[in-house]
Amino acid sequence: MRTLITTAFVSLDGVIEAPGGEPGYRNSGWTFKDIAVDEAAYELKGQEQDEATAMMIGRVSYESFSKVWPSITDFPRYNAMPKYVVSSSLQESDLVDNWGETTILRSLDDVAALKETEGGPISIHGSATLNRNLADAGLIDRYSLLVFPVLLGAGKRLFSESDKDKQRLQLVDNASYSNGIQKLVYDVVR
Repeated sequence: MRTLITTAFVSLDGVIEAPGGEPGYRNSGWTFKDIAVDEAAYELKGQEQDEATAMMIGRVSYESFSKVWPSITDFPRYNAMPKYVVSSSLQESDLVDNWGETTILRSLDDVAALKETEGGPISIHGSATLNRNLADAGLIDRYSLLVFPVLLGAGKRLFSESDKDKQRLQLVDNASYSNGIQKLVYDVVR
């Protein structure tokens, strides 16, 4: 069985929207504004890349990432690994041809079936709506978060506001950095 790992830059109030500078959001690029750089805080991203065997994203993130990531050299394994895009509207003709093997999954049932296959961990990037839906369906196995010392107020949130049973998490890794960023890695307790 495969593991689904949410990886995110998140504000203290749970916002994950536009951390890298995407247009249209008033706090766009918030991870790089007014927060001193501490390279140790980003070592988690290299570890995640080394552990993942595939990437999962939603349609909106795919449309944004596929324009930029193929030319980024910092994380070459992400470019080479298989990608799964969860979307009911994306068509095969919408896929780029320079970002490796990409499979469209049409439903959460398709994601659940993928989890039952052989293979290693699948990291989920961006994709606020997808993350909330996967969590509500009980499909996420781990949260790998870099929590930034900022409150953004409005924005797309990582966590759902649906009325559901309490979900316990077990802390498996954590660290604090000089710039106030916290690394928090939790396994979902089933």
